[in-house]
Amino acid sequence: MLHKINHIGIAVQSLDATVPFYRDVLRMPLAGIEEVAEQKVRVAMFGVGESKIELLEPTSDDSPVAKFLEKNGQGIHHIAYEVADIEGAIASLLAEGARMIDEKPRSGAHGTRIAFVHPKSSHGVLTELCQSGH
Repeated sequence: MLHKINHIGIAVQSLDATVPFYRDVLRMPLAGIEEVAEQKVRVAMFGVGESKIELLEPTSDDSPVAKFLEKNGQGIHHIAYEVADIEGAIASLLAEGARMIDEKPRSGAHGTRIAFVHPKSSHGVLTELCQSGH
């Protein structure tokens, strides 16, 4: 069901303050920055090997990422796993008794389809399923 780690999501207060570290100090190639209005975030995506690092900046005080930052501060927000068939993966997890935040896929950054597993089912780790758009 899971093919690889697609990305690790990191919640940050400001992309302007954080992007230079990943781009200039760690020398990760910046794949792009975009706003995902549905999730109330701006996202910067960096490549590292076969995986990516996704920086998440809230665009609204009521964004889930803003709430995460308020409660936890900056840091790892979620781990995303690549799947070939997101509907099938969701169905499999539900059949195994997992609690899903998203029982149907929604749009993610860079043309992906995503769904989150509730952290109560994944032992405290917010887990994202991610199906590539291409």
